[in-house]
Amino acid sequence: MTAPLEVPARSWSPWQWFYGGAHTARQAWFSRRAKRLPRPVISVGNLHWGGGGKTPMVAAIAAHLRDAGRRVSILTRGYGSKGEGVRILSRGEGPLLGPKLAGDEPVLLAGQLPGVSVIVCPDRFLAGQHALERLEPAPEIFLLDDGFSHLALHRDLDLLVFPASDPFGGGKLAPSGRLREPLRSAGRADAVLLTGAPDHTSNLGGQLATTLRPYGFEGPGFASQTLSGEPQLATQGEIRPGCRVLVVAGIARPATFFETVSRLDFEIAERLEFSDHHAYPKASLEKIRDAYRRHSADLVLTTGKDRVKLQSRLELPLADVPIHADPDASFFRWLDEALGKVHID
Repeated sequence: MTAPLEVPARSWSPWQWFYGGAHTARQAWFSRRAKRLPRPVISVGNLHWGGGGKTPMVAAIAAHLRDAGRRVSILTRGYGSKGEGVRILSRGEGPLLGPKLAGDEPVLLAGQLPGVSVIVCPDRFLAGQHALERLEPAPEIFLLDDGFSHLALHRDLDLLVFPASDPFGGGKLAPSGRLREPLRSAGRADAVLLTGAPDHTSNLGGQLATTLRPYGFEGPGFASQTLSGEPQLATQGEIRPGCRVLVVAGIARPATFFETVSRLDFEIAERLEFSDHHAYPKASLEKIRDAYRRHSADLVLTTGKDRVKLQSRLELPLADVPIHADPDASFFRWLDEALGKVHID
């Protein structure tokens, strides 16, 4: 479902003005101090708290660049992980660490992207240096997952995603809105993408760009559909059509996942919703087991990033629904042209 591409009328409190001013000062401070890596850096991020389609977009861009013959390395902070320092999660041959040490989304990316390395560290400059020193052959290009607010590292292209279901986060900063940066921060972006768009034919990307013009954005806008693949078991075997499933989601926008599952050929026994990046302690695992037994379910159906956390800890049949970003082809043409103009000193 696509929300109207209109920014809600603003009635900002003194707190909103203070918070917005703090972001402006932070941006000015880092603009003079951001460190540079000796390779092109592309950042993918959003202005919202919570999910907005960033990680599927990173995967789509990484696959596009890899398939064009570029050596790509994803730099990610590993949100919620317990590991420390720089961690090489993948050299391009699948994850070497689990979600506890690397984070759920990085492990998911490492499993989805053969031929693409993934480095985890809150300091993305340090992660990039480590990749250049330790990976052979060295990366040619870096992708920052959730990197728009990571101003400590200079980026050559800034891509900003807006979820179609809630593109402007109520038009306000937290706590009264769902924005973590003011909309005027979009002026830093080189391009914007509307994720979860219903199609590629209605020029919603162009409408998004036009709506952001008063906030200083000058670049192009593109639409990206979110496509779901066939459910896949975590282990070998086949999924029986029409079977009874317990649906589990620990993501920022679970309603979107539940809607996707409702269109599949399953009997939904119950939907269990947990917080974003949920760590699934013993009490949560027991809640899943209890619901599974109570409903005589055949399968636990979850998201990709929940599956990487559950599959080694839950002794129940487990499957996930793969989610893929499908940007309009004009976006990749723009990206290739923009990268061709990047020059590293």
